[in-house]
Amino acid sequence: MTKKKNSITILVAEDDPDDRLLVREALEDIRLCNQLNFVADGRELIDFLRAKGDYADRAGQPLPSILLLDLNMPRMDGREALKIIKTDPALRQLPVVVLTTSKAEEDIYRTYDLGVNSFITKPVTFVALASMMAILTSY
Repeated sequence: MTKKKNSITILVAEDDPDDRLLVREALEDIRLCNQLNFVADGRELIDFLRAKGDYADRAGQPLPSILLLDLNMPRMDGREALKIIKTDPALRQLPVVVLTTSKAEEDIYRTYDLGVNSFITKPVTFVALASMMAILTSY
C-alpha cells in the first residue's frame, strides 16, 4: 500500500523560466501532490500574498505552505520582498526558503537577519534538486 503524501501549497518566486520548469519537474519526480504557483518578481510576489492587483481573486484564501524565494529578480528583488514579508504581521509566519545561485556570505547573513527559514544554493543536478524538494516539503 502506498502512503499518500500530504498536499501542500508551494509558491515559487523565480524569474527564470528554465528554473521554474526544473522545480515543477522535481516536484513531479518525487510525486508530491500539491498546488504550485509561480511569480516572476518581488512585486508580483507581494501582490500574490496580499491578494492585490492581478491576484485580487485570491482574497480570503490561505497563504502558501512554503515560499521558495530567488534573490535575484527584476523590479523588486528577493531581499526587499523578504523584508516586506517578515515585517508584515499577516505574512511573517510564512516559511521562506531562499533558493538562489548566490553563495555570497553577505546574502546568507542578511537573509537570516531578515527572518528566512533556510538558505539553499540551487543544486546543479536534477537529482539533487529533487532530493532537496523532498526535504523542503517537510516544512
